[in-house]
Amino acid sequence: MTGETDLKTLLASMTPELLDGIHVFAMLAPGVPQPEDLDPVMVFREREGTTLIVTEDAAKAAGLSASFRCRTITLNIHSSLEAVGFLAAITTRLASAGMGVNPVSAFYHDHLFVPAERADEAMILLRGLAIENGRVE
Repeated sequence: MTGETDLKTLLASMTPELLDGIHVFAMLAPGVPQPEDLDPVMVFREREGTTLIVTEDAAKAAGLSASFRCRTITLNIHSSLEAVGFLAAITTRLASAGMGVNPVSAFYHDHLFVPAERADEAMILLRGLAIENGRVE
């Protein structure tokens, strides 16, 4: 399964889903092990340390300092990892509303981490983008 690559099809067919819960971004300094009972939704290693995306409650329980309280929106369409312009169109739409977003691409779907207090607004913008590209409601 390679996923969809056509930009118009991706935009028209995406079905954004706002997931429950609040996530945060936390960082572990180089060489600091991840707490064993922590179950991050994402781990990314950089020279400066390891970034974890975890639930806000899990970060607090683990004693991690965190930032960017966010909600997760999953774009329910199997987008190809080689698709061109999909996230650019989405992030441009959110940016036009003055909204920051941290996108993450996984094998099957793209996921957006948007400010918690603006998640409903992000959903409206994404649904509008889908309709503009041919989605029938």
